[in-house]
Amino acid sequence: MQQICADLSAEHGDLDALVSTLDDASWHRPTPAAGWTIRDQLSHLGFFDRTAVAAITDPDAFAADAAALLAEGIDRSVEPGRSRSPSELLPWWRDGRVALLDALGPLDAHARVPWYGPPMSARSFATARLMETWAHGQDVADALGVERRPTGRLRHVAHIGVRARPFSYAIHGLALPAEPVAVVLAGPDGDTWSWDEGAQDVITGPALNFCLVVTQRRHPADVGLQVVGDAAREWLGIAQAFAGPPGPGRPPAR
Repeated sequence: MQQICADLSAEHGDLDALVSTLDDASWHRPTPAAGWTIRDQLSHLGFFDRTAVAAITDPDAFAADAAALLAEGIDRSVEPGRSRSPSELLPWWRDGRVALLDALGPLDAHARVPWYGPPMSARSFATARLMETWAHGQDVADALGVERRPTGRLRHVAHIGVRARPFSYAIHGLALPAEPVAVVLAGPDGDTWSWDEGAQDVITGPALNFCLVVTQRRHPADVGLQVVGDAAREWLGIAQAFAGPPGPGRPPAR
């Protein structure tokens, strides 16, 4: 838990560096998420960081709120940011992420935490928050025209993307194929990350590209992953590392 919390904190810090010096006008820049500005992206993260604290500290209250949120739609998460000025939103987001780390730190790595999909271990829960922070940070970077340097923390994002393969099928009402899919990725520091090696269906390429696809920040056609096998191709077309209903994904750039 100490390691994943440290990595989550570092991911928070990288996003903070992108937004901490923005002027008021820049907070209203549109991001690739339709209808969402940079302000909305930070609001979404702050909203769910606080919801995550509730899931850890008061599961019953979380369950009631989760049912209401799923019925209403996820856009409620942007409301806190739209009711605050940028100068108010930034410290609000910072306070929420500190509260999340304080709640996560004492947990046993294997403790179960409820969420919008199946309950997760505390370590997987923290990994999911890191994935969300990275993915929404990508939207912010795209809005600003900034290219972020990939880090070894992408391994967390890739791992949750791989392990979410059954979930990706389930939320689309599809049967999970019996065939496993191997994923072999080049990490940003030159090392190789692999899952389910030996399967006939294989996805290979840079870790960054795989993470962009499973978080639905890029269309599979735009990232140049090498894909072998029908099961691998089908999965990449519906891959979703985040909880909730099926995301619309991003259209191909070309």
